[in-house]
Amino acid sequence: MDMIRRNTDYALRLMINLAGNYGKGTVSSRQLAEKEEVSYQLTCKLMQKLNAAGLVKSQMGPKGGFFLSKDPSEINFAAIVEVIQGPITVNSCLLNINACSRQSNCPINEELIKLQRHLESYFNDVTLDKFLKHRKSNTEIKKKK
Repeated sequence: MDMIRRNTDYALRLMINLAGNYGKGTVSSRQLAEKEEVSYQLTCKLMQKLNAAGLVKSQMGPKGGFFLSKDPSEINFAAIVEVIQGPITVNSCLLNINACSRQSNCPINEELIKLQRHLESYFNDVTLDKFLKHRKSNTEIKKKK
C-alpha cells in the first residue's frame, strides 16, 4: 500500500514546478504537463483541485495559467496531500475513537499515535521551498556528471 498516491505525487511535482516559477508569472497547464510528465487531462484536474483549495490561483487569457497563491515557504506537504487524497493516517483506528472496540486496551495504539504525530509533524514542516532546494541540488549534481 502506498502512503502517497500517484495523483498526489503528480500534484506535488506540479506544485514544485510552480514554486520554481514563483514571482515570474503564470505557467500553463500544458507546460506543467509536459515538464512534469503528467497527462494534460490529469494536470487540468489536479490544478482545478489545487485552485479550489486556494493553493494556486489561475489567470485567464493568452498569458494565462497558474501560479502559487502564496510564497513556497508557506505551502506545506500536508496541505497538498490533503487536497488530493485526504489526510494520511497510519491506521483507521486513529481517525475515529469508535473505530475499534479494543482501542482503550490495544497494545499498539500508543505507538501508532506516536507514529501519526511524527508523520503529521513532518508533513507540516516540509514546505515547497524545501522540495525546490532538493530539486535544484539534484539538477546541479546531474549537470556535473
